[in-house]
Amino acid sequence: MRSSRAAIRRTLVGSIVPQNLLGAVVTWVYFRYVDPVTAVPGVDPVYIVFSIIALAVLVGGGYRIGRRWTGSLAAAVDQVGLPPTVQRRALLVPYVMAGISFLGWTLAGLVWGVGWPALTGTITWAGSLRSVFGVTFVAGSVAAITSFLMAERQWRRVLPLFFAEGTPSRVRGVPRLPVRARLLLVFVIVGVLPMAVLGVVSYTRALALVGAPPVAADELVRDLLVLIVFLLAVGVAAAVVLAVLVSRSVGEPLATLAGAMAQVEGGRLDTRCPVVSRDEIGEVTEGFNQMVQGLRERERVTEMFGKYVSREIRDEILAGRVSLEGTQAEVTVLFSDLRDFTPWVEATDPREVVHDLNAYFSEMEGAIRASGGLVLQYIGDEIEAVFGAPVADGRHADQAVRAACEMSRRLAAWNGERARVGKAPLRHDIGIHTGTVLAGSIGSRDRLSYALVGDAVNLASRIQSLTKELGTEILVSAATQARLTDPSALARVTTARVKGRSDEVEVYRLSGGAT
Repeated sequence: MRSSRAAIRRTLVGSIVPQNLLGAVVTWVYFRYVDPVTAVPGVDPVYIVFSIIALAVLVGGGYRIGRRWTGSLAAAVDQVGLPPTVQRRALLVPYVMAGISFLGWTLAGLVWGVGWPALTGTITWAGSLRSVFGVTFVAGSVAAITSFLMAERQWRRVLPLFFAEGTPSRVRGVPRLPVRARLLLVFVIVGVLPMAVLGVVSYTRALALVGAPPVAADELVRDLLVLIVFLLAVGVAAAVVLAVLVSRSVGEPLATLAGAMAQVEGGRLDTRCPVVSRDEIGEVTEGFNQMVQGLRERERVTEMFGKYVSREIRDEILAGRVSLEGTQAEVTVLFSDLRDFTPWVEATDPREVVHDLNAYFSEMEGAIRASGGLVLQYIGDEIEAVFGAPVADGRHADQAVRAACEMSRRLAAWNGERARVGKAPLRHDIGIHTGTVLAGSIGSRDRLSYALVGDAVNLASRIQSLTKELGTEILVSAATQARLTDPSALARVTTARVKGRSDEVEVYRLSGGAT
């Protein structure tokens, strides 16, 4: 809060004091060299006192008006859910500062061009108009535009605090100053205004040349040449200063935007670029923030999607490589099932069952993933996994056998932790078979799941059921054994008939320590 108010005060002081000093210098130069006819001859103490009092009143009044405008903003900057009226006032700050500045110089033109001559009885329409032109339109225009550019640059550090969503373009009732209009305004100051001043110089010197003696005429011509050179130097200096201010007003937000784009390119989707204007650059920045927000939402949806269907399937679906008709492929299917699951559930609190099942599934999926496999689904206490799909891999048989060994190792370690807290150990059975399946999206038009269809899936499930009859933990079919790089860890058990098949199936035993 304190830092925000300090920044607001810096904006107020930084946009009033420097431009008034600049305006005072421009006024002195103008009436000293350009149009000295309106200058006060000699040193008049009364004029000096009058000028000091008038200047103090004008500057003090402008400062009070500006502070009153920004004071309400300082009190509201840290509020949550700012109303549109406060946001509108925040967007109007540079315009208000420029308006206060120009109003002050307009009053100054009336004070010194009309008020002082009226007090001294020397008022003339021509002299008053020339004084008002020099004070208000020459010095006042430079001061007002400088005040706007300086206030805008200072205020950009504070403005994002009023727009948590970064959408100042939605606020109504605020003038929009496009970049083209900004450049055109500066062109008027550095191009048209010097031409007008040169016109005044030429006119006043021409009047002075009428009826002047030759010596005085030569002096006036030399003086005119000096003035032209002087005005050229001042014009170039003013053009450089205004060009720097305008280039910063355009270049700094573009540089910030370019830096934010580089961060997004590097993968930082939490990047947000502050919106500091309502011109084309502000609109592009708002569009950039909306784009990044869309990328964040897409990334979040993708991550959540991956938790439900696995990262591999997610990537295949998003890449459009999962066909609704399915793809025929040779894979190795693994089924795992907890033994004596029903009695355990009946004797255990349901919340503990869910907790232990989640812990068990986490361990088993870790083993399957570590070996290059993919868990397709959990059915009660059963796990269905596949190796070789959706991303094809010729080592799918070796991966499945290695995963089964790792699952047994992890289950033994997990049971050791359960024993330390007084829980009974769990046992599982694993069946593995290799064959051709149809892999793809299965389901309705509204809900799909990645699944395998084919006799190989059913046979892997039947082989898993044989483990209880044959008294072993892991059984592997002959089709899988034939595709292993090193089948020496397998031992033939028997040829058995499984449910739903007329042909007998040859199966092999695999110890949990085999690799």
